[in-house]
Amino acid sequence: MRNICFIFLTTGKDAKCDNSIIVKFFIYIAFATVLLTGCINTEGTLEIKGKVIDEYTKVQIPRRDIIVQGLISNNNKLIPVEAGQFSTDSSGCFSYSLRKIKDARYYNFSLAGDSDYALRTRTLGLMELEQNAKFLSFSLSKLVDLTIIITRKSKIPVSDTLALCWESNGVYENFLYPYKINNYGKTNNSFGLTSDNELRWIGGNVNSTINTKVFADKRTKLLWDLDRNGKRMEFIDTITCKRDLPNTVYFTY
Repeated sequence: MRNICFIFLTTGKDAKCDNSIIVKFFIYIAFATVLLTGCINTEGTLEIKGKVIDEYTKVQIPRRDIIVQGLISNNNKLIPVEAGQFSTDSSGCFSYSLRKIKDARYYNFSLAGDSDYALRTRTLGLMELEQNAKFLSFSLSKLVDLTIIITRKSKIPVSDTLALCWESNGVYENFLYPYKINNYGKTNNSFGLTSDNELRWIGGNVNSTINTKVFADKRTKLLWDLDRNGKRMEFIDTITCKRDLPNTVYFTY
């Protein structure tokens, strides 16, 4: 069984565009250690226990790294200070003596991401953390493979421009997982141009495959922007990618 979407573009004067798209912003939170002058004041330790689970299957995830930062208010800004670092064991559980940072009313728990699960940060207030110290539970979102196949079959006009972007559960491609382009149709008048912000193909002989990862069991939206004969057309497709299945989107124009 395969999870497949097809888009076939028919050109003509009646071609219409779907100009509706919901734009969401996602702030990618990277692991960081703040260097402060002098000593970091602590207020003892807090014994915490818990588990890390797959948010959909509820299966516990082993060997998952977690960095904890206390957030200290300074000039109306929250300054993160490292409070500890640990990993789940072979069963997906953890037990740790967390440093309590003086004046920190909130703590960030940042769970490392990889090719299986996306990075995630959860903020807990000190009161909530103390009340649930022995029963903490953090969930992660599973990533699955997505293949996007782009083929230009139209012979007229000789050249046009196609741009692509996608978002999975509100997270855009540049912030979720790296993508790889195989640009089979590259010729003197056809090439794939990538930058930090866009994927764009210019020319007449376009034949490309993109391999990436998106969230499992959540909606992924793809937006295609075609500039042909001085007219701009937008096409939107959605797919919910499944676990343990090949997930493929075809765009033929």
